[in-house]
Amino acid sequence: MDEIFERLQSVVDRYDELNELLSDPETIADTNRFMALSKEEGQLRETVETFKHYQDVTKEIADDQELLSEKLDADMEELTKGELKELESEKETLEDRLKILLLPKDPNDDKNIIMEIHGAAGGDEGALFAADLYDMYSRYAERQGWQVEVIDENKTEIGGYKEIVLMITGENVYSKLKYENGAHRVQRVPETESAGRVHTSTATVGVMPEYEDVDIDIEDKDLRVDVYRSSGAGGQHINKTSSAVRMTHLPTGIVVAMQDQRSQQQNRAKAMEILKTRVYDYYASQNEAEYAEQRKTAVGTGDRSERIRTYNYPQNRVTDHRIGLTLNKLDRIMNGELDDIIDALVIADQTAKLEDLKQG
Repeated sequence: MDEIFERLQSVVDRYDELNELLSDPETIADTNRFMALSKEEGQLRETVETFKHYQDVTKEIADDQELLSEKLDADMEELTKGELKELESEKETLEDRLKILLLPKDPNDDKNIIMEIHGAAGGDEGALFAADLYDMYSRYAERQGWQVEVIDENKTEIGGYKEIVLMITGENVYSKLKYENGAHRVQRVPETESAGRVHTSTATVGVMPEYEDVDIDIEDKDLRVDVYRSSGAGGQHINKTSSAVRMTHLPTGIVVAMQDQRSQQQNRAKAMEILKTRVYDYYASQNEAEYAEQRKTAVGTGDRSERIRTYNYPQNRVTDHRIGLTLNKLDRIMNGELDDIIDALVIADQTAKLEDLKQG
């Protein structure tokens, strides 16, 4: 634990330094710097408070051990031993918590996301399940106090989605939804199934952090822009004019379609913002081969055999295959109550990282 204590002390020192800087009039006058330092202070606060609590518990343990070395009456000795046992258990819990708090942070955890949901295997039923997943994530986002904006959609005649692309904004969105990448399998009786047989279909989910104010130039020669009539809501005026925009970045083949805004100019601006994020993400992945492999791993092809999670409607059951978690409350999960799954995935991820640190 000596190395951990050294790292914790350096965190405390930096936290104290930040609080001094944040009370400095020069810092307060510089809005951007003040916001950046405030964010850093907020990120360190839990670690510092937990470490100070740990130090208090350690001191209480030492005091109790010293007390037990003296001559005590039987009642006082029993009381002190009971308290010492509780304190040692609390100390162990705090040590585990501190190790987790010192794990390297994913730099994207506090970012907003772009989420792509595609109906995959199963035709219309896969598209309908994509719509169900959209509803599930929208309800979860509402519970978190996040905002959901539909960027692009391709609806089927019966109300499903071949594809729907969302922007989800709020606090620490990526940190919670990054585990949703992959193929989601549904087992249920479709409404069109007269014989009552259970069908298996899939939809794929892709989650990408939003890179704000990315420093990347997209040259006109590398861009193809197509305009077309919007098929979304907005009345006859929208449908009579070519307000929707499709942008293709030719070097990478990345395509962004935007029809949610009221005017072509607004759609162009929003499409360019999303395109820059996707192109930046592409190049940030170092090379095309690595990017393609990441996308394959993240989203998958949508085959029934490729799955991270199964939603079984007849048995009201959800199983996350990555961590072997099964919950018999599908109805509540589809209503946006995803906390039990996401919390378990976070803990599994943290546990794996701690094991890696031990082995390293």
